[in-house]
Amino acid sequence: MRNILLKASVLAATLLVSVSCCNQPRETLYTKNVQFPEDASVETKIDMISHLVPTPQQLAWQQMELTAFLHFGINTFTGNEWGSGSDDPQLFNPTELDCEQWVRVLRDAGFKMVILTAKHHDGFCLWPTSTTEYSVKNAAWRNGEGDVVAELRAACDKYDMKFGLYLSPWDCNAECYGDSPRYNQLYVAQLTELLTNYGEVHEVWLDGACGEGPNGRVQEYDWNAIFATVRRLQPHAVTAIMGDDVRWVGNEGGLGRDTEWSATLIAPKSYTDKMAENARLGLNEMSEDLGSRALVAEASKAYWYPSEVDVSIRPGWFFHPEENDKVRSLASLVDIYFRSVGCNSVLLLNIPPDVRGLLHEEDVKRLGEFSEYLRATFAQNMVVKGDEYWSSEVGEVREYEVVIDSVVNTLLIQEDITRGQRVEEFMVELYCDGEWHTVAEATTIGYKRLLRFEESRPEKLRITIRGARGVANISNVGLYYAKPL
Repeated sequence: MRNILLKASVLAATLLVSVSCCNQPRETLYTKNVQFPEDASVETKIDMISHLVPTPQQLAWQQMELTAFLHFGINTFTGNEWGSGSDDPQLFNPTELDCEQWVRVLRDAGFKMVILTAKHHDGFCLWPTSTTEYSVKNAAWRNGEGDVVAELRAACDKYDMKFGLYLSPWDCNAECYGDSPRYNQLYVAQLTELLTNYGEVHEVWLDGACGEGPNGRVQEYDWNAIFATVRRLQPHAVTAIMGDDVRWVGNEGGLGRDTEWSATLIAPKSYTDKMAENARLGLNEMSEDLGSRALVAEASKAYWYPSEVDVSIRPGWFFHPEENDKVRSLASLVDIYFRSVGCNSVLLLNIPPDVRGLLHEEDVKRLGEFSEYLRATFAQNMVVKGDEYWSSEVGEVREYEVVIDSVVNTLLIQEDITRGQRVEEFMVELYCDGEWHTVAEATTIGYKRLLRFEESRPEKLRITIRGARGVANISNVGLYYAKPL
């Protein structure tokens, strides 16, 4: 029964549900997207978007917070970032490949899912596909009998890690690339193999990478057929980037927006019939404003479309030995965490396996430091009863007691996004030495917001909701000490 309900929630374009929470009045909620009536006033639109909520899959995805990208393939052995599709498949030969090491390290570091580049732009496939000879079945590795996707799937099962796949739309090796109908058929066949033969897939990561084929023509992807295949074979998976569940944040530097709306006005690129609306509103993935009241007033539809922040632990996305001394510092990773997870996003951190087929020692060391830093920072909430649910009208204030003699410099605050994203502006004050001091002011909260301020030893905390779309629902508030780096 649970599977039937989940499937129904994904397939419905707009699902109206009624909920009752914490003795609050029942509300009508809109799941995943909402169409505004043609004659709707600004106030009506704001009310409707305030009741826009995630699907169960989107909520589970947001709660993971940390996910890992594994760029691995023929480029690992050639030194390229983008291959040409002409490299000898025999070059692929990881002598110590150990997917359990990948997953074990990532699990211990707090990651909840891994996404593998099953095929990158060069077209080399990490599973023995029937669609091309350019795959592991013609590699030196394991005499052509290996299957990286299968080994990673087994490791994820063993260590209870969620499993995702990236299948590059661009394929520099495929002779039919640019002959759009033929290549679309090949691509859907590859996707079908991956989504049929390897158990449950939790995220299908599909960017819009597109180039010129051997025939000189640019490939036109059939996104309708592609995502129909995903929904048919893996109805519980979230679809990212070109998909309509997860949005690219707009950069590869690890930076979320200071105002990051999950309830957005930008339509996914795969909704080709909505591109004119994006253009009319002046919206693309890199737009700074994706959900303001001014945009809501002009829009005809809204989407629950949260952001994913992808960034690499190294300068490149694939492993290069000359970058072993260029692994991001702990300070850099922590700053990325605050600017991604701490800005209502999920962090997708790339850690590329090396030529042995292992996560390199330098990367493993840094991940251990990163994990320990986060564990130590968020081990104890210094706010007394910070997890008490709080529903607030605009202008309302909530005071909290703080554990005596606590030294803090970080605020954590969360909205109950199962009832929408509503906070537009809030203020943080600490009571020290007999008076209140403003230590932070910010805009959106969403699933999670982290704010850093100068070290303090407060007696009380005060949160003021300065702006909101209706009643704001705060589910968690915390004060912590993050050691300066």
